[in-house]
Amino acid sequence: MLTKKQRSLLELIQRRIESTGVAPSFDEMKDEMGLKSKSGVHRMVMALKEKGFIARLENRARALEVLPKAMDALRANASSSMSSARASLSEAISISLMGRIAAGAPLEAIEDGTQEVQVPGQMLGKGEHFALQIVGDSMTGIGIMDGDTVVIERRENANNGEVVVALVDESEATLKRIYRKNGMIELHAENPDYENKILAPDRVRIQGRLCGLLRNY
Repeated sequence: MLTKKQRSLLELIQRRIESTGVAPSFDEMKDEMGLKSKSGVHRMVMALKEKGFIARLENRARALEVLPKAMDALRANASSSMSSARASLSEAISISLMGRIAAGAPLEAIEDGTQEVQVPGQMLGKGEHFALQIVGDSMTGIGIMDGDTVVIERRENANNGEVVVALVDESEATLKRIYRKNGMIELHAENPDYENKILAPDRVRIQGRLCGLLRNY
């Protein structure tokens, strides 16, 4: 069983290997995970190794391999999260469907919507929420598909690694995972067919954080 932090580190290692061919360094893991020292990273790496999720490749720097067992665990977690998000509508709450958002090539900025969707009350926390329809396939790696409806908590900030609605240059809205590093912002796609975007902070405005997903079959 993975802890939340172990899962986040495993996802980080897997994404970096997919995008660059090598695992992140311990310093990079420390920065991405928001830890104060590399000793915490070392403990999590060793725990993942002991659980059979990763392996070290001998005589190679930064050589970590994500094992099939880990991929199964990550997929199972994504499936469980999405199943929870599609819980019973017995205590449904109406929220505004604000328009469409890109999970691929950016669309124009989010529209003001007049339609509403029914969302399970347990999906919503405090604060204001709205819904958006997904267009594109750049987030399929975490189970967000073209045509899905995502539920967004309206907010102007987010932690590293969270999936957000980002408005780029005040004109293009996109759903991506966000990272801050070296004074820049990375909008990270969860599909290796798409390039990640590295942008100056003044070009990106967060409009909300992903908190749920609805899907019609």
